[in-house]
Amino acid sequence: MPAPTPGNAAEPPLETGPNATPAFSPLYQQIKGLILQRLQAGEWKPGELIPSEIELAARFRVSQGTVRKAVDELAGENLLVRRQGKGTFVATHTEQHVRYRFLKLVPDDGDVDREGPAQRSFLECKRTRANAEIARALGLRGGDAVMQVRRVLSFAADGGAQTPTILEDLWLPGGPFKGLTAERMAGFRGPTYALFETEFGVRMVRAEEKIRAVLPDTEQAAILQVAPATPLLSVERVAYTYNDTPMELRRGLYRTDTHHYRNDLS
Repeated sequence: MPAPTPGNAAEPPLETGPNATPAFSPLYQQIKGLILQRLQAGEWKPGELIPSEIELAARFRVSQGTVRKAVDELAGENLLVRRQGKGTFVATHTEQHVRYRFLKLVPDDGDVDREGPAQRSFLECKRTRANAEIARALGLRGGDAVMQVRRVLSFAADGGAQTPTILEDLWLPGGPFKGLTAERMAGFRGPTYALFETEFGVRMVRAEEKIRAVLPDTEQAAILQVAPATPLLSVERVAYTYNDTPMELRRGLYRTDTHHYRNDLS
């Protein structure tokens, strides 16, 4: 029997509800939506090999070319990773090449490896109630439980003294992150998003940021060891998991006397 083509393929039954893919979208977009649903459901976990294009084409009753186009888009969005001769894998924050995907502050000489990983100091980690602003950003109701974390990231170049460079406040939905503690975060050796992924089953897939220049208040200046008149970079980020579900609100103050914010546009 000849392989089905986009023109004659029997379209797979699409799920209904808020996750459903619109019936009028191109066929490869529908397949992309179905793959996303399986990723969200945890059928293929971060770091795992997904079925081959041939297997997916048979499963969804479409051509291999249609599957390839859907997978190409997911790879372009850093949700899947192609490995030559090995197959396609679910992207994970534990991999070296994606560890700095969401960290855009780099040393002025551009050598992240020479600087080494950040030293993290946790000033606060507590369970609290979301005010209206936090609830709106995280898609919660006012008063819902959230985890609130405050930490300082310090860097040292060439074995020199650690310099406090980033002050961050994080708010996370209380349900998915139940059991999160400062000790647990401090004891994890990898990136924070890898911790969220491996220990809480929450994978951040994209983020939106707002950036502006601000002056610190007295407490912030003392923590970052700068004068109150020192301009800082304020970065507010909302990070999302699958299906555009917000899972983190992060507000960071960045020193830029030895670092700069870098964003590669393509």
